[in-house]
Amino acid sequence: MPAPNSIAPDKLARMVALNGSPRILDLRAQPVETIPGATFALPDDPASPFWVVVVDDSASSVAAARAAMLRSDGISAEVLEGGFAAWRAGGWPTVSLTHLPPRHADGRTWWVTRARPKVDRIACPWLIRRFVDPDARFLFVAPAEVLDVAAQSQAEPFDIADDRVFWSHRGECCTFDVMVEAFGLQTHAPLARLATIVRGADTDRLDLAPEAAGLLALSLGLSRIHADDHVQLEAGMAIYDALYRWCRDAQEEKHNWSSHQPARSKVPA
Repeated sequence: MPAPNSIAPDKLARMVALNGSPRILDLRAQPVETIPGATFALPDDPASPFWVVVVDDSASSVAAARAAMLRSDGISAEVLEGGFAAWRAGGWPTVSLTHLPPRHADGRTWWVTRARPKVDRIACPWLIRRFVDPDARFLFVAPAEVLDVAAQSQAEPFDIADDRVFWSHRGECCTFDVMVEAFGLQTHAPLARLATIVRGADTDRLDLAPEAAGLLALSLGLSRIHADDHVQLEAGMAIYDALYRWCRDAQEEKHNWSSHQPARSKVPA
């Protein structure tokens, strides 16, 4: 029987990287990997109510105490049963923090890329916010200004053709591929499938996946609809949320005129 105010790893795993998933607060000191979407501090002034899953090494009294304090502040909080050790033992996906940029004083990672995003420059922020840093900040600037703004604002440049930039295309791989691998997520099957779709749409290889052409069409349409890059990013988040969920557990579902029709009752003779 689960302990009060706790959540099992398998239940949490079903919520990871989904819009509306709980905040995962990792209390461990200087970890090299963590649960996707985990943070190491909570925002001082959250924009909306949230609930928290507290994680330490093995669900010790440290996690229990922190969760209890959060609940006393009116925040819904639970402890991950067995802590990170149980998560790791269960084979659930983890995020490598080796290449994570330094956090700013506000606790967020800052990133900068070219303005007027299409595919990679929406897909990568989605990946970062859902799996790496839910509070990540993104700056969009003119292509010639990316590296100067990166230096001035201490933001991490990405998806720019420059040998000095770590987060960029490599060979036939797009920046999204590079991020998936660098964050240690290449063995997470839904992301691996999504990466193929993104690569096909971003590198004009629509033969790689049937869904690539659809993603390209939606991406170009969003770019035409929205003049503000940040508004476009927020709209694009929903597209990648939907694609990820399809990659995760909806690939086998078919749809045609009759697949979702209610069964007809037989008319008595």
